[in-house]
Amino acid sequence: MEKFVRLTAVAAPLPMANVDTDMVIPKDYLKVTDRTGLGRHLFAEMRYEANGAERADFVLNRPAWRKAEIIVALDNFGCGSSREHAAWALRDFGIRCVIAPSFADIFFNNCFKNGILPVALPKAQCLELMKDAEHGANATMTIDLETQEIVRPDGERIAFEIEPFRRERLLQGLDEIGATLARTDRIDGFEAALAERQPWRAEVLTPPQ
Repeated sequence: MEKFVRLTAVAAPLPMANVDTDMVIPKDYLKVTDRTGLGRHLFAEMRYEANGAERADFVLNRPAWRKAEIIVALDNFGCGSSREHAAWALRDFGIRCVIAPSFADIFFNNCFKNGILPVALPKAQCLELMKDAEHGANATMTIDLETQEIVRPDGERIAFEIEPFRRERLLQGLDEIGATLARTDRIDGFEAALAERQPWRAEVLTPPQ
């Protein structure tokens, strides 16, 4: 998983509340198990006409935001079903950070598994950042995970909170499996010490030859 340390990028304004996972990636595209390739279907029902043509008025189809890596939205982003494909589609499109007043719990957790930083801020600050985002490529913003700050185009800094363990995982580019494997020495040491203190456990757990 790619590390997330400091991101300076275009932010796309999405002034909508209750953006559910079916809007992020419609159910028609849930048959795949590969995380790549879903970016072209991100927000498919809002991005495309029935004939497949792009809708010129949707933000990610407009020239200023085609390469956006940040989304600024409103309350309860990622609600609905628990599909991890929503995070896959965002990441495959190129989105590294979503800023909103609140997130659905499962979507929030899935973001960290896929190298996406979800930032929860008061609604008033989200609306300010949305105004910045409306300027597109002329007003990039910076997300600094090390300092836990968002730097607005005018230089103003907005602090955000994130659980320390989640922060460290993103900084190191580790998903849950990677974080476990990074502690292999400690796990092996614990198991060896346990086997020494309680040898009968090792006998029970050792498969027959």
